[in-house]
Amino acid sequence: MSQPSILIAGIGNIFLGDDAFGCEVAKELNRRKWPENVRVIDFGIRGFDLAYAMLEGNDVTILVDAAPRGDTPGTLYTIEPDLSDLQTLDADAALETHAMNPLKVLQMVKTMGGEFKKILLVGCEPETFGPEEGLMGLSARVESAVPEAVKIVESLVAKHCAQSLGAIA
Repeated sequence: MSQPSILIAGIGNIFLGDDAFGCEVAKELNRRKWPENVRVIDFGIRGFDLAYAMLEGNDVTILVDAAPRGDTPGTLYTIEPDLSDLQTLDADAALETHAMNPLKVLQMVKTMGGEFKKILLVGCEPETFGPEEGLMGLSARVESAVPEAVKIVESLVAKHCAQSLGAIA
């Protein structure tokens, strides 16, 4: 059995403050050397590109994004989303070209015949998305969470690669 194909997808809008969290983590992850079975891509707000990348049938997809859940800004989460939520989204809701809703992307992939094996979200509680006119750069608390998020993603990749090796032993 070969190593699992792993897609790490940075998501966010660099013009909306802490929404750029996934982009910043992807930038840091791209400074590291990864095995051939691991791809790190900063998708930003390009939902169609992410959908087509997910149609390639990755064994594991790790989405990295700002994830408002009501906790202290900078709090990190690792979530395995409930994909049954895909059925509750408005089927007629168009995928926006200048924003990305990961659930809408997943719904689009499913509609196009894609199948999901393992989807994980490494999320960070944002502090601010900035004023209406936008804001470049992360808040201090979210920026300080980037190195820990990188470690979490690295550990998830190591875990899934080790599980694959264990399956062939």
